Amino acid sequence: MGKQVSHKLKIAGWVAVGAVAGALTTVQLQAVARGTLAPLPLEELQQLAAVFGMVKTDYVEPVDEKKLISEAITGMVASLDPHSQYFDKKSFREFREGTSGRFVGVGIEITMEDGFVKVVSPIEDSPAFRAGLKTGDLITKIDDTAVKGLAINDAVKLMRGEPRTKVLLTIFRKDENRTFPVTITREEIKTQSVKSKMVEPGYAWVRVSQFQERTIEDFTRKVEELYKADPNLKGLVLDLRNDPGGLLDAAVALSAAFLPENVTVVSTNGQLEDSKFVYKAIPQHYLRRGGPDPIQRLTVATQGALKKVPLVVLVNEGSASASEIVAGALQDHKRATILGSQTFGKGSVQTVRPLGPDTGLKLTTARYYTPLGTSIQARGIVPDVMIDETAEGNVFAALRTREADLQKHLGNGRGTNGAPVPMTDERRAEEQMREEVRELARKRLEEESKKNPGQRLVPEFGSENDFQLQQALNQLKGRTVIASKTQTVRTAEEKKDN
Repeated sequence: MGKQVSHKLKIAGWVAVGAVAGALTTVQLQAVARGTLAPLPLEELQQLAAVFGMVKTDYVEPVDEKKLISEAITGMVASLDPHSQYFDKKSFREFREGTSGRFVGVGIEITMEDGFVKVVSPIEDSPAFRAGLKTGDLITKIDDTAVKGLAINDAVKLMRGEPRTKVLLTIFRKDENRTFPVTITREEIKTQSVKSKMVEPGYAWVRVSQFQERTIEDFTRKVEELYKADPNLKGLVLDLRNDPGGLLDAAVALSAAFLPENVTVVSTNGQLEDSKFVYKAIPQHYLRRGGPDPIQRLTVATQGALKKVPLVVLVNEGSASASEIVAGALQDHKRATILGSQTFGKGSVQTVRPLGPDTGLKLTTARYYTPLGTSIQARGIVPDVMIDETAEGNVFAALRTREADLQKHLGNGRGTNGAPVPMTDERRAEEQMREEVRELARKRLEEESKKNPGQRLVPEFGSENDFQLQQALNQLKGRTVIASKTQTVRTAEEKKDN
């Protein structure tokens, strides 16, 4: 079986299960060029060449040939579904950075507050950490650029750069009521995708924010620390809220840590023979490059405890793809109780193949299925108990986009051919209704923000005010859980015969 898996992985390319919401990620496997190409439709290609020629000679001003071809490829791939994508040089580099969990920068997790960049936390042993930046610090300037009004992505770009280059950050520290400059030398940062803590005696919280190359190593290290603090944990909360997905092997490995050996975690199915596979809870199905199994580094006692510890998984509309694989596997095997909101619904697998040294193609090649054979595509995981974001109800849920909201999203493969779902009159009416609900939610948020300027409307995940975490603890303790009175299940939307 191991040889068969190895062969399949070698020819599969880079298998991606990341979601739209957040960094796009992939399993980095060596891609082998396909030996055969499909027959080309010559007549249509002649038309393409004719259009290219006319644009080049007749357009009002000269055009860049390479740009024309690049945009033709971009358009062709983008017409398929929301997750297929052509990578030019810049986007391919950014894609690979997100995949590895490595980038060159200062090493801080950030958010926006009052128009400024706020430090959520410095990454351990990063330049920012060593420079003394603290949680809650506001960054008001990056070099000579004022941050006020800057988009968060633009702020990120300003702080990233080449190794060993310097960036000057102007910091406002609220609790000391002072502004001061900090010069930081950029270096390669290894992000930590796992956080953990004992929320109270006997009960632990482990949050996975994204599935990256080092996620399982981070997970096992954090879990070992928790079991050293308390070898007799009574319950564990696995927090996958707003986790956009990532590496397929990391999802299989995380599931395997909690499940009996050799049970099915997820299966994939597509047109290519390579895309038909059943992933089991065994090391050879999640160790891509050989080497030691991070799970085996845990003590025997901890490994055994993880298989039995009472487990609750928290999910929401932002939990996608690899997150849904884990939640679906633990739900189908009745290993955990799933709490929260219906998940994003990205049940498709992307394979990334290099087209050259610095360009690539990310193509949807398969759907994935939970152990009981359920397609999550355009539906998501439905929690065992629906829980609102706060005691007062949902704040951001109506504003979040799910897979079923995306134009040309794939059907779930049941009933009809599962092709991309067109924008029918019925879907337009449903989208209009959802947009009206979103608009009401936006107005409500604006009003709440005016009442409490600078305050988080939803408490930070893992904090003592985290309503959903408190309900997860109630579930583990056998106490009453406050279920949502308003959430309803959204069904998958299929292509209808016209």
